[in-house]
Amino acid sequence: MTIEAALSWLKEHNHELVGKIRKGKYTPSPVRRVEIPKPDGGIRKLGIPTVIGRIIQQAMLQQLMPIYERLFSDDSFGYRPGRGAKDAIFRIKEYIEQGYTRAVVLDLSKYFDTLNHTILLNLLRKQVKDERVVQMVKRYLKSGVMEDGVVTETEEGSPQGGNLSPLLANVYLNEFDWEFHRRGVPRIRYADDIVLLAKSERAAERLLESSTKYLEETLKLKGNREKSRTVSVFAI
Repeated sequence: MTIEAALSWLKEHNHELVGKIRKGKYTPSPVRRVEIPKPDGGIRKLGIPTVIGRIIQQAMLQQLMPIYERLFSDDSFGYRPGRGAKDAIFRIKEYIEQGYTRAVVLDLSKYFDTLNHTILLNLLRKQVKDERVVQMVKRYLKSGVMEDGVVTETEEGSPQGGNLSPLLANVYLNEFDWEFHRRGVPRIRYADDIVLLAKSERAAERLLESSTKYLEETLKLKGNREKSRTVSVFAI
């Protein structure tokens, strides 16, 4: 993996910018804050990159996606080519047929806004050997947010609205997927919506506690303990 793909479109358009990228001196502009209503009545805050920012992120995404697609869990369905919500529902039905009648529904509070930069960048370094790419991702993460003409620094999170954010979100929670795979726990994840399956209420309660602990202590995420719960699989 090199950063060359991120430069191809720009070669004939802006030689000065290409030079900065090659030397690791390019600094992305802050993303523009846009608020859109959520179906539940809340507000989702998006961070929209500049046109040049989107082009560079898309070029990087096209190179990074094939690397991580082969590493992602088969029980992860969000933001992945050829997969969708219907596939996740069918997978749950398969588990029901195997006798899993209880579900742990995990709710993460402001997931995209709370990704730990240090953890994420170290995860990227496991597969991405070109440090310029990692540093470019870091610059995008820390490029800041502009709202009403005021720029706010970003010390955590990956703003929704950028081309790279969905992939980075999956890279981060892929750690959770494989940790609970090793524990033998059936799970379905669609982006930051996570469902774990169990065959009894007692097992589900234990899973609720252990999974919340892993998310909060190991991945440094913020679990919503009021919304995270155990339910019948037929209530999902």
